[in-house]
Amino acid sequence: MTQFKTPQEAFWAGQFGDEYAKRVDGENILAAYTALHAQILRSTAGVQSVIEFGANIGLNLRAYRRLLPRAELSAIELNPTAIEALKGNPEIHNVYQESILRFEPDYQRDLVLIKTVLIHINPEALPDVYDRLYQASRRYICIAEYYNPTPATIEYRGHAERLFKRDFAGEMLDRHSDLRLVDYGFVYHRDNTFPIGDVTWFLLEKR
Repeated sequence: MTQFKTPQEAFWAGQFGDEYAKRVDGENILAAYTALHAQILRSTAGVQSVIEFGANIGLNLRAYRRLLPRAELSAIELNPTAIEALKGNPEIHNVYQESILRFEPDYQRDLVLIKTVLIHINPEALPDVYDRLYQASRRYICIAEYYNPTPATIEYRGHAERLFKRDFAGEMLDRHSDLRLVDYGFVYHRDNTFPIGDVTWFLLEKR
């Protein structure tokens, strides 16, 4: 894949994305992710399939495998290094090597997850991504990102225009009026047991 709609896509498909994929692996991270998703799943029912937009090497999906042993797991990812890790994991049933700005859902899943990915999307492309999340979901959508009540741009590891904070879930609710907020929560980077970067998660449901 050589054509991208935004410079942010090329950034994550290239060397920076490769280095990130190698940096995030670890059992401590997996334990923290498992604790996070256990919180989220408490407010759901009947989840038998999960698809993650921007799955990287699949740590979130590995957490879901622990929590939902029989669920069908799918991943969308554009970075080649991360794709190798995803395809090497037999617990992940479907791996789509594609930008989420181009992904066309082939069928709906019970739960659609996007975690610390919207923050890296070009703001002009967000409405399109919101629609793809909505189309891919049969019932639930989980958005876990860096929250800010108003749009803000933050320098990311020395790079400009690569991290954006805003009320992603609120925009999603405004765009799709049949969605309702089911639950939400926050995880703290100084948590005593399961520290994760300061992420606020929102669980939405189609009415």
